[in-house]
Amino acid sequence: MNRIGWLLAALVMAALVPAVLGGSELLPRLRSFPPGLLLVLFGMIVLCWTLNAMRLRLLLGSQGEKIGRLRSLGVIMATEFAICSTPGGSGGPLTLMALLSHDRVRPAHSGAVFAMDQLNDLLFFLFAVLGIIVYTLFHSFNRSLEGLLISSAVLMLATLGLGLVLVRWRRGVMRFNGRLLKRMKVSPLTRRRWARRLLQFFRAFRATLRLPRRVLALVFGLTCLHWALRYSVLYLVLIGLGGNLQWITSFLVQVLSLSAGQVSLLPGGAGAAELTSATLLTPMVGKSTAAAAVLVWRVVTYYFYLVAGGPVFLWLLGRPLLERITR
Repeated sequence: MNRIGWLLAALVMAALVPAVLGGSELLPRLRSFPPGLLLVLFGMIVLCWTLNAMRLRLLLGSQGEKIGRLRSLGVIMATEFAICSTPGGSGGPLTLMALLSHDRVRPAHSGAVFAMDQLNDLLFFLFAVLGIIVYTLFHSFNRSLEGLLISSAVLMLATLGLGLVLVRWRRGVMRFNGRLLKRMKVSPLTRRRWARRLLQFFRAFRATLRLPRRVLALVFGLTCLHWALRYSVLYLVLIGLGGNLQWITSFLVQVLSLSAGQVSLLPGGAGAAELTSATLLTPMVGKSTAAAAVLVWRVVTYYFYLVAGGPVFLWLLGRPLLERITR
């Protein structure tokens, strides 16, 4: 119940940010938004889920062929719900491993698939941010965003470097982990169990990296298409509200806002993402337009994930638990 209370508090706080910023002008701005465009935006999110389901089946290799399209779509929706409803998205990998275990996928394998999926996301954002930096060298750009842009690129490079170090020197990492657990007076049996799990994860991740290059290239292509669609939502919302903003600028606003949401460790970054995006957009498009755009953007890319993914999460994870109890 405490976790549900925290989630509800985060949702209320997230809704208050655009409400306070927009004031009495918020409702008239929302009424002017085209309903047809809103349906298109929801359709884009459904397409994003479909692309992610394709990525999941490709990364699972031969085991992915045994998981149907509808089942993989449900797994993605439930996992996205867990990411949006837990601090820092911590429930995402646990949900994915729990769901794939019903399809006889080992936790080490599903964990490696999740890590590979995150690596593809990181590479996409790194290339996108580096591309924007090159773009700013030849075009006029918002000066206030340049420093944040460079900081994001440095952070992504550091994260990628840390991941490469962990994979390249995994044996040293395992020895360090063992010595650390020993100093913490963890029993030898538990240390061996953790070492075995970590070794299984590294082996599964290396096996995922050895998938055919054609498959890995297709996965990255689907990753690029997914994020291009997802990060076009705010741009289209601003067009629907009559705002004038470059796609690159709207993309960068979303990157910075969602990064702030991750750092806040609130469920789905609720509150922090709204506050950051509203702060960045207000000088560019005005207070009322920024408030309405942030609200519609988060309805499509956050609240819709909770409303649509929640029942799927309960059905896929709640039904097996209920069957086990009744037996």
